[in-house]
Amino acid sequence: MSQSPRLSLPLLMPQQAQRHLTLNDAFRLLDVLVQTAVVSATRTDEPDAVSEGMLFILPAGASGARWGDMAAGSLALFENGGFVEIRPVAGQIAYVADQGALVVFDGTAWGGGPLSRDEWPAIGINAEASEANRLTVAADSELLTFDARTPGSGDARKVVNKQSPAHVASVLFQSGFAGLAEIGLVGDDGFAVRVSTDGALFRPAMKADPASGHVSVAQDAAPVCALDVGGAVRVASYLKSALPPAGAGAGQIVLVANEAGGAVLAFSDGASWRRVTDRAIVS
Repeated sequence: MSQSPRLSLPLLMPQQAQRHLTLNDAFRLLDVLVQTAVVSATRTDEPDAVSEGMLFILPAGASGARWGDMAAGSLALFENGGFVEIRPVAGQIAYVADQGALVVFDGTAWGGGPLSRDEWPAIGINAEASEANRLTVAADSELLTFDARTPGSGDARKVVNKQSPAHVASVLFQSGFAGLAEIGLVGDDGFAVRVSTDGALFRPAMKADPASGHVSVAQDAAPVCALDVGGAVRVASYLKSALPPAGAGAGQIVLVANEAGGAVLAFSDGASWRRVTDRAIVS
């Protein structure tokens, strides 16, 4: 055997004269095949102005005094004033400078292969992904930001899509891997917030009707008005001297703690606070 089986490096033979020529030829090939970096993998015209050691991957249709006789996919090395052809080996990886990308030779052609696949079965970042959690990230925080490089629209939207109304599209918040709060579309198309103490039994906290925009609080029932509360409602309590501005908007409701006769609910008519019992102005 005069060559190595995989990289075809010339081997020194017993009693060989001028061994340095064979050894230097092996070094020359290693210089090309190890940590391969090429100028381009798409240029088809043989360049005139090149430097010693420049390397190219020849695409189909390459032309030129020497490139025209070389096979597509070959490595074209410029040395000693001319180009020589070197055949890559299967599994060889090369950095393509004008693309800023890595390509791999599969035994027939160069391509992205596993280095540029569009669909990954699972990705783990600082963690191990699983069948249930195809994307797993272990970090103190994660950032999703608008596209300032392409540039994009300036928007940043996270989309969670479900198959049908009966399925779930939500964000689940856990503590010790037990779900304690969930927001999203849970089992229907109404936006909901629900909470749990044990990760098993969830209670409704809020639900919005997509048809009307009405909101129900602390109940599963569909809301029948803008705000439908499944229980008692508490409003803030104020002393008469510290009531918020009534002019901020008619329809506000507060509890006046020290009104004559005792605490009483009051509403704003847009100008003054009035007791709900007799509509008299709080004074």
